[in-house]
Amino acid sequence: MTATATCAGAPSSSSTNWDAINWPAVEQEVRRLQIRIAKAEREMRPGKVKSLQWILTHSYSAKLLAVRRVSTNQGAKTPGVDRVIWNTGRKKQNAVGTLNRRGYRTQPLKRIYIPKSNGKLRPLSIPVMKCRAMQALHLLAVEPVIECNADRNAYGFRPKRSTADAIEQCFKVLARKSAPKWVLEGDIRACFDEIRHEWLEANIQGDKVVLRKWLKAGYVERNRFNVTFKGTPQGGVISPTLLIGTLTGLEQAVDSAVATSDKVNVVSYADDFVVTASSREILEDKVKPAIEEFLRERGLELSQEKTKITQIEEGFDFLGQNVRKYKGKMLIKPSKSNVKTFLRKVRETIKSQPTCRTENLIRRLNPMIRGWANYHRHVVAKETFGRVDNCIFQALWSWAKRRHPTKGRRWIKARYFRREGSRNWVFMVSFRDGKEKSKTLSLFSASSVPIKRHVKIRSAANPYDPQYDSYFVERSARRPGKRN
Repeated sequence: MTATATCAGAPSSSSTNWDAINWPAVEQEVRRLQIRIAKAEREMRPGKVKSLQWILTHSYSAKLLAVRRVSTNQGAKTPGVDRVIWNTGRKKQNAVGTLNRRGYRTQPLKRIYIPKSNGKLRPLSIPVMKCRAMQALHLLAVEPVIECNADRNAYGFRPKRSTADAIEQCFKVLARKSAPKWVLEGDIRACFDEIRHEWLEANIQGDKVVLRKWLKAGYVERNRFNVTFKGTPQGGVISPTLLIGTLTGLEQAVDSAVATSDKVNVVSYADDFVVTASSREILEDKVKPAIEEFLRERGLELSQEKTKITQIEEGFDFLGQNVRKYKGKMLIKPSKSNVKTFLRKVRETIKSQPTCRTENLIRRLNPMIRGWANYHRHVVAKETFGRVDNCIFQALWSWAKRRHPTKGRRWIKARYFRREGSRNWVFMVSFRDGKEKSKTLSLFSASSVPIKRHVKIRSAANPYDPQYDSYFVERSARRPGKRN
């Protein structure tokens, strides 16, 4: 039996070859149910939403997608406390049959810590593969509901939205001459770790029993079990969407506390947000208390060290970019801290490879440079790209001199730096890859990325509403193709 026949969820897991699954048909079946869930939510029919969510979470197609997601994402090779990973087609196929609500028991999460940009450590909790798949399965049913109710100008962890949309919204509300001149930079302290479980269970429209099991799963740190009384773990597949559901209503809470003439706008990306206003007093006396009250109900609070009020002429950093007016003209550039962090990462990569082959170093650096430059390609970044390219050149020149301390500058230049088109001093290497012909590999230049203004997504656009299907198709067609 082929995978096409599995869309309704009838066959057993052993009847399908994982490598032969018709994924477009599976995705189409799941999307059909998600659209129905979103329609029922827009029509304010909670009973219908609940029944459709039950159908989706018991659908074989949805289980296939859930297993595929957790077995192919970046954390697929990182096991939980049971040290199990799904790295073969047989294991993935067998896993599909285990995603049942009846008898489901969670296992504690594995707690690790990853460094933050400020030098502190961020706790990360890793569920076992089965719990990840169960979260991915129920996420398929919860996300359409969250998307229907989310704030119009919330852009983090939502399908079809990005940081570029949030930055472009900042430009739209601040660029005009009559735009507000004061900005509240908001940050929620330990947002994932502090959300009240009671609030989540009462307000997230999904399977309450399964949700409660995830929230109370606990975690293991240094071979010791710890109970969780609050928060949703960073590292959980469904946690970002639960965060969006928790912060839904922030815009409404702020709008209800101010007048239209106060020029208040809210732009948020996950737990980072900015609020504009015509005066500092409005932000201090109206907006900030309204936000604090909104967060308090959910067990959250503002980070006092990161929350501040500034004038637009002084500028502020948001999502790695600096938003500021220069003599009345709005310019958005890569933030100094973001550039510094990126260059530190590049220099550390170069220094950690003192004896590696040149082509291997280029292969490690190119994705880093390309990814960073593409992130900033929508803002005023051309000058910054040039400075970054120069700093990387200096680091590579030092790397080459350390490799050959007895060689002169001309010899080093001839070995590692060549001319490519109109560019001189290009870090480049020619090598033979196995039995193939000689290949040439050159370092990617950030300056080669063209600056192109980003077109912001429509605030009301919903990927689970069929009336926007043509809009998203056109929007995808305008995106530049991926580069190798």
